[in-house]
Amino acid sequence: MASEEDFYVRCYVGHKGKFGHEFIEFELRPDGLLRYANNSRYKDAKIIRKEMYVEMSVIDEAKSMIQKSGITQESDARWPSPNSIGRQELEVVIGDQHISFVTSKLHRLMDVHDSNDPDGLSAFYFLTGDLRW
Repeated sequence: MASEEDFYVRCYVGHKGKFGHEFIEFELRPDGLLRYANNSRYKDAKIIRKEMYVEMSVIDEAKSMIQKSGITQESDARWPSPNSIGRQELEVVIGDQHISFVTSKLHRLMDVHDSNDPDGLSAFYFLTGDLRW
């Protein structure tokens, strides 16, 4: 059972194409460990992996962004399924909630507006964008 202080977030965007499996992924753990991976095979580039510890204020800000987004109240049941263009994933543990989302790779806001669940997918789209930057 998760405690009130439990927190974890993982965000992944990737596809398999001409240059193999290309992706960007990061995770933020409750102890402050931030892990980042970027695999671009373009021009035979090698995978980039970085790890660092962040202060509690960074974790608190990520928690705040997740809570304000309302994503924990959403469901990916009506979102576009991953396809040949790619996939996006978001996994969040916050307090006693553990949620996971998966959808197709979203390239533009119009993809969100044209979906079967524009409100829920908007929360996902903007939160994952904010967390990545």
